[in-house]
Amino acid sequence: MQQNLVSIIVPVYNAGNYIEETIRMVEAQTYQDWELLLIDDCSVDNSRAVIEAYIRERGQKLSFEEQKKKEIRLIRRTENGGAARTRNTGIAEAQGRYIAFLDADDIWMPDKLTREVEFLQKKQAAFVFTSYEFGDEQARGTGKIVHAPEFLTYEKALSRTVIFTSTVLIDTEKTGKGLVYMPLVKSEDTALWWKLLKNGFTAFGLDEVLVIYRRPAKSLSSNKLEAIRRIWYLYRKEEKLPLVKSCVCFMLWAYRAARRRM
Repeated sequence: MQQNLVSIIVPVYNAGNYIEETIRMVEAQTYQDWELLLIDDCSVDNSRAVIEAYIRERGQKLSFEEQKKKEIRLIRRTENGGAARTRNTGIAEAQGRYIAFLDADDIWMPDKLTREVEFLQKKQAAFVFTSYEFGDEQARGTGKIVHAPEFLTYEKALSRTVIFTSTVLIDTEKTGKGLVYMPLVKSEDTALWWKLLKNGFTAFGLDEVLVIYRRPAKSLSSNKLEAIRRIWYLYRKEEKLPLVKSCVCFMLWAYRAARRRM
């Protein structure tokens, strides 16, 4: 484990339209100590070719030492496994103390990692996240901002899915790497946050917009019926909450989710 290294895990599936922009965005980070793990989940578009060409051209410009300091690795899965398995492949390969998740179509502000690492160290936290802004298909901010609360415990988190994956930073020296693997369920990211919180860690929120959530009109995340099914499954099957508590949490979740999108 490298003490100051942030391992940035990006699942890649048919992300050819975005992935070069994603790589350049990571390279533009003011935080200098990172590795970028691009895990290709059997894409059928040009994603892999774009990544390979970028790494090849980068190798011609930078010395070996420069490439290793900010390493970019393409990891190919041999079978399509979905987001959870793909991120878990990245976690297994990660060499850094810190784990950051980034979806290929989301946007990080240039100081995202710098501000977040400073915040995590200041709080002596194991798990932090930030505010974010909804973006359109071109990742232009829409003005709709989800503000990070000061902190979240397990009980608080059950009724609000305010933690967005691309805003999260985890200190595996505190959590242990094993606890960071995502459960193999739908809404695996929410299930992971709850798992960490249930194990006694507090999630601290940095109320700064450091991420833009690109939300295409027809994205899976916009499917409200699917979101309802997923959250209910997590309450009843994963967390095994009693029916009454599940209903209360669900009503609070639905109210807050609706307000977030207004």
